[in-house]
Amino acid sequence: MAAFEDVRRLALALPQTSERVSRGLSQWRVADKLFVWERPLRRKEIEALGEQAPEGPILGARVEHLGAKEALLADDPRIYFTTPHFDRSPAILVRLDRIGVDELTEIVVEAWLARAPKRAREGFLRSKVPAED
Repeated sequence: MAAFEDVRRLALALPQTSERVSRGLSQWRVADKLFVWERPLRRKEIEALGEQAPEGPILGARVEHLGAKEALLADDPRIYFTTPHFDRSPAILVRLDRIGVDELTEIVVEAWLARAPKRAREGFLRSKVPAED
């Protein structure tokens, strides 16, 4: 399963990405826009989630829009969840102890794409398209 070392490696491999530590928690930004971050649950969130509150490491990740968030929540509620704090926000919470590195890679890249400047996004996507023979 994945760990914050995997998040760090994946995030910093993307163009224009930097890492910051705020209040002792790591966060990764593209062009100074937050796209993935370490996000332990707050007391009120633990109370709201009750027995469903996870105890392991949690990653916050931006998504393109609320529809993408709903799709992830429906896809695998063992991995993806949210709290009332994020109700109207295009962000998802990810249980790192339940996600594989391949799926984590998709989450980090999609979060980066949702926040990256247009030119960086276009250049990155062009570099990922196989060359035609």
